[in-house]
Amino acid sequence: MVQSTLTTRISLLERLRDALLKYERPLCDALWQDLHKSYEEAYITELSIVLDEIDFHIKHLHSWMKPQKVATPLKLYPSSSQIVCEPLGRVLIISPWNYPVQLLLVPLVGAISAGCSAVLKTSPYAPRVSACLSQMIRDIFDEADVTLMEGHRDVTSALLDQRWDLIFFTGSPALGRVVMEAAAKNLTPVVLELGGKSPCIVDESANLKLAAKRIAWGKLLNAGQTCIAPDYLYVNERVKDAFLKELAKQFDALLQGKPEESRHFARIVDNGKAFDRLVDYMNDGKVVYGGQFDVETRFIAPTILDGVAPDSPVMQEEIFGPIFPVLTFRNLNDAVEFLDKKEKPLALYYFGMEGDYVTSHTSSGACCINDCIMHIANHNLPFGGVGNSGMGAYHGKLSFDVFTHRKAVLSTPRNSDVPFRYMPYNLFKYIKKIL
Repeated sequence: MVQSTLTTRISLLERLRDALLKYERPLCDALWQDLHKSYEEAYITELSIVLDEIDFHIKHLHSWMKPQKVATPLKLYPSSSQIVCEPLGRVLIISPWNYPVQLLLVPLVGAISAGCSAVLKTSPYAPRVSACLSQMIRDIFDEADVTLMEGHRDVTSALLDQRWDLIFFTGSPALGRVVMEAAAKNLTPVVLELGGKSPCIVDESANLKLAAKRIAWGKLLNAGQTCIAPDYLYVNERVKDAFLKELAKQFDALLQGKPEESRHFARIVDNGKAFDRLVDYMNDGKVVYGGQFDVETRFIAPTILDGVAPDSPVMQEEIFGPIFPVLTFRNLNDAVEFLDKKEKPLALYYFGMEGDYVTSHTSSGACCINDCIMHIANHNLPFGGVGNSGMGAYHGKLSFDVFTHRKAVLSTPRNSDVPFRYMPYNLFKYIKKIL
């Protein structure tokens, strides 16, 4: 696919879009079987985002691919200058299990748009989705263009031993370090979409009912197994009790008070360790809401954990589940100082009237004011981390850019020349004036 034409790239994007529509029901069924995602949630958070990305690329790809003329300074007369977008080449895309459709195919859209060939590696912890995607990819692409590999870490390790022109990885910071170390051997560029503990700050000026509703929804998506899920609550102590009561009400309202029976509440991934880790977190504070779990069905109820110490285990690593620890602050300056000592998160959520202050005094991959999660739905916004939460960004045109090399091209006429640049620099006094 490398150096493919505009027509070829659009044809491949259209083929991918048509295949997604054809496989919509099988993919959603597989997401239900692997993660207990409802059809509605699967479509909203997985397929619709990919379809939107495809349509955006088809609409704009012609203009993105055009050589960009840029100004040429007088000292380079009579040359002209332009930037040409060329594919990086052969890329590896490694996706996680929590959003196995979206986080595999949105980067693939960028790779196709840029004209790259791609090898895709899916997660073994969403086996039915992986098998469905494998069949879909085989149906629509030649192996030379796009290939999908299944398997465990031995397969990933073997792929990382190969030489690539770019590695695009979505996963944990720990595995991101492994990817970056492997890439360094060949000086391969990487895009690392990681995670971290995305704080959710609730100030005393927040609309508590609406904030609770939006936060509860954000935490319930995929049972909290979302890289940009609100990880922990940081609540102004003057409104903590009122807010936690409202949050409990919103959890009840969204799941009709019976999360174990709701088809809109996912289950914990079956990877042998996530469930026990999440249950252990309940010992790090006082359970004031939820706390129920069932090992056999991998069900953990949305749980609010009060009285949590900042140095407790639940506050050290990304939770990736429906456990919600609660910390309090007295004033916003204290909250900002606390966050400044932490690793930079993939997202930061603030509810209140001091959004500009929080945005300008904190660092995070993204920041939502009086909302959460929704920034991912705007393809005009970059999606990516900073520091421990990742490097590089994509979505929209950035998905094209990240797989593209912007090549500088200087064109000089064959039959026209100026003497200024040649030894013995007899005209140096004039050259000096234009440099």
